Amino acid sequence: MSLVNGLPAHVLLVHVVVVLIPLTALALVAGAVWPRAARRLGVLLPSLALVALVSVPLTTQAGEWLERHVDDDALVRRHTELGDGLLPWALGLFVLAAVVWWSARGPRREGRDGGAARASRLTSLPLRIVVSVLSLAVAAGAVVDTYRIGDSGAKAAWHDAYSKSAHGEDDGS
Repeated sequence: MSLVNGLPAHVLLVHVVVVLIPLTALALVAGAVWPRAARRLGVLLPSLALVALVSVPLTTQAGEWLERHVDDDALVRRHTELGDGLLPWALGLFVLAAVVWWSARGPRREGRDGGAARASRLTSLPLRIVVSVLSLAVAAGAVVDTYRIGDSGAKAAWHDAYSKSAHGEDDGS
């Protein structure tokens, strides 16, 4: 994928990643820390993580195409290097989202009082704590990495490409 309606596809696809990675990270942490949220999110949690995961290599490929069509620049190279590191974070989000979803959808069973109660596959507190801590760490890493990549991309795209004062404005000198 190289162009979409005459624009480099990377410029458009990057918005998918910038929205979905933090959104997935937030949903993952909510589901891992709060089992009721995981049950309410249901299959949406791993589905969101899967779309985020697939969008990363698509955006990276489109970025590599764009890199070959712009002037060689240290800022572009830095952005490309950083961009190559997001896929493991996205994979981690997906794996943990699947674990949280799977654990939250435990089988229904009758409680002692006759009411239906949900049995969780991750019932032990230590295991829930481990999954929560891992989810928080991977979510934070993914969001920070997404920010760093986006910041480097913005610097690469916009350095020396705009005026600090609007056309026709006095710049105060």
